[in-house]
Amino acid sequence: MTVTDADLSTWLAGFFWPLVRVGALFSVAPVLGYKQPPARLRIGLAVLIVLLIQPSIPPPPVVDLFSASALMILIQQLLIGLLMGFLLSIAFGALTFAGQAIAFGMGLGFANMVDPQNGIQVPVISAFFTLLATLAFLIFDGHLILIELIARSFHSLPVGENGLGAHTFMAVVQWGKEIFAGGLLMALPVIAALLLVNIGMGVITRAAPQMNLFAIGFPITILLGLALLWVTLPNLLDGFLLLVDRGFDLLRQLFSL
Repeated sequence: MTVTDADLSTWLAGFFWPLVRVGALFSVAPVLGYKQPPARLRIGLAVLIVLLIQPSIPPPPVVDLFSASALMILIQQLLIGLLMGFLLSIAFGALTFAGQAIAFGMGLGFANMVDPQNGIQVPVISAFFTLLATLAFLIFDGHLILIELIARSFHSLPVGENGLGAHTFMAVVQWGKEIFAGGLLMALPVIAALLLVNIGMGVITRAAPQMNLFAIGFPITILLGLALLWVTLPNLLDGFLLLVDRGFDLLRQLFSL
């Protein structure tokens, strides 16, 4: 059996280019891009999705494997997949930022654990928020919506040398500010309440300097912080889901989905 350059180019056009786009999405997308599952599992899932959507996508152009056109197509597919996953990961990043702000206000900034999304050490409040956000994302079929959008992207942005424009990258840069703006809005009620508690502790210290503030203030701050988390958690999750919806809307707008 002889494999010619034309056979390789045909196979590359029909299977490899979609696999590059889907694989790039899976490398950075929330939930689907978790670092804990083995890389073989994620690669196998990407191959399965490409096999399922391949009959319904437009036929890609057949180009020489070692040409400048193939390099440009490769770069475009990587950028499309990475940007689609990055836009949604901003919502999870905002939630992590909110958890960090709350944890430092409660005095739990030193208590760290592994973030399952990024595989790094984050405050325990951020890790707790990430787990809840993952469950909410799966319950509302966010992973299925993301797979549907990547499949539809092959119709709005077919495989080729031309794809994303400068306006797409500018919109992604502007969306990046939501890590701080969205995270601060989600954490603001707890931060404001903890600020009032700390001001009260300061007043007590001035009124009674002989009191050991660290002995009574530290556990009170933690207990009040946990109580505030319990009260504000539904609103925080609503804010997160709203941010995810805005991310999906931006995906549909930028990629004409």
